[in-house]
Amino acid sequence: DCMRLNPSFAGIALSSLLAIDLWASKRLGVCAGEGSAWGSARPLMKVIEVSGHGIPWVLGTLYGLCQSDSSAAREVLLNLLFALLLDLVMVAVVKGLVKRPRPTHNKMDMFVTISVDKYSFPSGHATRAALVCRFVLRHLVLAVPLRVLVVLWALIVSISRVMLGRHNMTDVLFGLVLGYALYSVVEYCWLSPLNAPALFALW
Repeated sequence: DCMRLNPSFAGIALSSLLAIDLWASKRLGVCAGEGSAWGSARPLMKVIEVSGHGIPWVLGTLYGLCQSDSSAAREVLLNLLFALLLDLVMVAVVKGLVKRPRPTHNKMDMFVTISVDKYSFPSGHATRAALVCRFVLRHLVLAVPLRVLVVLWALIVSISRVMLGRHNMTDVLFGLVLGYALYSVVEYCWLSPLNAPALFALW
């Protein structure tokens, strides 16, 4: 009771930041519904949403592994698959622990969801966008315009989460930080024919 009557400065600051986060996220959810300010852009935002979804990335990587005839390409693709699976597991664990609900203005019409997807923190799309962006820039030889497009894609996917009303801004910001950090884990645990011969034997 004493704590409730005399809240700490840190508690007040945190509550204020969360209130600002909720308010700003709602104001920026301009594509949250057909009747929203930018409701006509909602179909485009949903296409962008699918481009950052885990299932197309995992399936596309598996297809690339099956079709690749280069050992170097298989090594990169196998590690990309490891990165994507690590991302899915980590996001699910954090969502299950934090259990922050989705914004109230979100429409639950997302592409292929599972039980933990009812929670908001962190944004799996933002995590995946940051992870894939770092991975692609590090392991693919791309011309400068393509490298810029990869970064823009990651930013647009992340921003679209707030615009669609799927997430609050802090969900997206933490997701970007988590995805950036997960790439470092992937690099540290890099799978190669030397340290994971059984995996490479499958392909």
